[in-house]
Parts: sequence; structure tokens; C-alpha cells
Amino acid sequence: MIHTVANLQRGEKGIIEELSFDEIPLALMEMGCIPGKEVTLIQFSPLKDPLYIDVNGSHFAIRRETAERIILVKRLCDEL
Repeated sequence: MIHTVANLQRGEKGIIEELSFDEIPLALMEMGCIPGKEVTLIQFSPLKDPLYIDVNGSHFAIRRETAERIILVKRLCDEL
């Protein structure tokens, strides 16, 4: 199974493995959402779109469609 940001539960973390550069907004990458960085799902709206994430201490909202294109190496425990 491929793990993506859209698969995370609230509070879960993962390391970004790859992005589809053709499908991810440049602004998102400029804010630090790049391979090797840790991403945490902070919360999601009642309809699960958008998702609110933390990457490098920056909090921002992304659409579920975009979150499904951010592939994670693995999920991390909250203690890490």
C-alpha cells in the first residue's frame, strides 16, 4: 500500500518520499514540502477536505487531491 499525506490520521507523522512535480503547486514546495521533510497531519475539516498539515513548523491547508499526490516513506510514531 502506498502511504500518502491523505492517509494520515490526526497527529500522525511521515517523511515525504516523493512528489509529483507536475501535479504539486510550486508554492507548496517553496514552503518546504519537499522530499526528506517530516509532515504531520494537524487536523482536517468536517468533510475531510482541506487537510491542515505541519511541515518544518509551517502550518497550511492543502486539498485532499494534492495530499493524495504526496507519497510518504513511512508513518512515524508520535514519540519520534
